[in-house]
Amino acid sequence: MKQVGIRQARQELSDLVDRAQVGEEVVITRHGTAVARIVAVSKPAKALPSLTQFRQSIGRMGTAAAQLLREERDARCQCLYRYQHPRRVLLS
Repeated sequence: MKQVGIRQARQELSDLVDRAQVGEEVVITRHGTAVARIVAVSKPAKALPSLTQFRQSIGRMGTAAAQLLREERDARCQCLYRYQHPRRVLLS
């Protein structure tokens, strides 16, 4: 970590930016007190594809989700109708 006075930083700004770009941290001081820090910018994350592109890439294969949900719900309802309590019949 390099400490530089504000006047020196003005004169050597391009060199300080180059140093920060390769990973060195540069602290700028005013009257001996740290007031700013120059560091490299982290690499941006890869941009996500648009929603339209994503939808086109997955396509429409198999059974529709609504149909699967109906089938699951109907199967659960059938189980409730078949269940019988030992003392009484539920939902008969």
